[in-house]
Amino acid sequence: MKDSYIYPAVLILGEDGVSVEIPDLPGCLTCGETAEEAIAMARDALSLHLWGMENDDDPIPEPTTIPALRLESGQVPVLIDVWMPAIRDEMANKSVNKTLTLPKWLNDLAERRNVNFSQVLQTALKHYLGVEDHRHETRP
Repeated sequence: MKDSYIYPAVLILGEDGVSVEIPDLPGCLTCGETAEEAIAMARDALSLHLWGMENDDDPIPEPTTIPALRLESGQVPVLIDVWMPAIRDEMANKSVNKTLTLPKWLNDLAERRNVNFSQVLQTALKHYLGVEDHRHETRP
């Protein structure tokens, strides 16, 4: 896995805004009302698309060079860069919902004492697993 990627994007200027596609990554599309907004959205779309490919162990293609792009009228090429360590950490620390089962008496007692169930579970899991916080690691 690389720390950073730079891919060409194609801005498609329209009357109702700016669409963006990343030609090397089919399905990586976004848009914005202005070119600046579209480029910011393209950075988000590219980073999440690449993160998903990394997680699925999909091969990540080499980026096409800008001169090799086949552009039509109203299309503008730009380079979009992403820094993946920040994206990987953000996604690893994203909250997820879990359903769990407790005996009613334990749930009632914890609620009476205003227990923060999420915090207690996180603390207990960290202790059980012998970790303090998230460390970016390569997958086993």
